[in-house]
Amino acid sequence: MDPIIYGDYPFSMRSIVTPKINLKNRLNLLLIKTSVHDINLRSLFFPASRNGILIGPQEASSELHVYPRGLRDLLLYVKEKYNNPLVYITENGIDEFNNASLPLEQALKDPMRIDYYHRHLLFLERAIKEGVNVKGYFAWSLLDGFEWSSGYTVRFDINFVDYKNGNKRYPKQSAIWFKNFLQKLE
Repeated sequence: MDPIIYGDYPFSMRSIVTPKINLKNRLNLLLIKTSVHDINLRSLFFPASRNGILIGPQEASSELHVYPRGLRDLLLYVKEKYNNPLVYITENGIDEFNNASLPLEQALKDPMRIDYYHRHLLFLERAIKEGVNVKGYFAWSLLDGFEWSSGYTVRFDINFVDYKNGNKRYPKQSAIWFKNFLQKLE
């Protein structure tokens, strides 16, 4: 976010990517810096390991690991480093392998997703209580869909899409949990 906030790349990035940023790139950075008022953190990814030790269990996608505390840590970092910008978390969730042989009853049970959202939202609440300017949170994802390089092999949904029967949709236990959670906030 340094280019957007400060109009320059951090030293660690400049030393790796290019020895010098030319004038045209500096002007582009200045235009970006002066045109952006709110920061939208699109996805929050964390390294899978620290000092060779996994920081959380692996999700179905090999590059994703569950680390709820990391959400709070990153938000506090953004608050301190970038003068507490307005933050919208637009993708936060967990994927699972698509097991096409599961009966519908079983496919609708997703206790790991409920646990994921519960723990991440607790750490989000802590960050907000510590003054982070979070104005929006969106679960990843409402419906199953084609997931980039993983295709239909993983599911991120809180609503099950039955690909075999006209893409009929069924709320999973996590959708019911999320609805109850939101109703308690009203």
